[in-house]
Amino acid sequence: MSNPLVKFAIRSKFHLTSRDQASTVIRREASAYQQLIADLSPLQLAQPVRVPKMLGVDEDMRDWSILAILEHNLIVNRSIAGLVRELATGEPAKRINPKTDVMPSAQPGMGVIAEHQASVDAYLSQVTPYPELRKTATLPHPLFGKFTAHLWHCMFGFHLGLHRKQAEAIRAQLLTP
Repeated sequence: MSNPLVKFAIRSKFHLTSRDQASTVIRREASAYQQLIADLSPLQLAQPVRVPKMLGVDEDMRDWSILAILEHNLIVNRSIAGLVRELATGEPAKRINPKTDVMPSAQPGMGVIAEHQASVDAYLSQVTPYPELRKTATLPHPLFGKFTAHLWHCMFGFHLGLHRKQAEAIRAQLLTP
């Protein structure tokens, strides 16, 4: 994403978002995934589908299945959880390559559904006792610059939303006769 206006708008939105609002977005997005997949078969969930170009979906992410999206989110969720923990507590987090280490396996299994939800629940439980997310040190986001723990907290839900839209596009194509 090279558009400075989009970067500014997203950072501004995060700055204006309260911690509780960000947590609500995370819960809402996780719930939306559960509703989105509830009536799909394992074959449908595993079916790669090409989606149109969309914000936050790189070219090498456009041919994923819904299970692949969930596995990608799981990887990113755990990474963000580590970064927020590091910024809030000083406990070092494992660094990942945001271009290569976030790619799903060739054929994610059905277990990724429960793991995805568990990663959201674990993150929200983890972040609850941290007293202050806005006044932490910063760690760089690959596109948006330096993020405090609060900005990473906002990114968690924002990222889920980007790929939920992708999953919705996949679902629509799967259900179109």
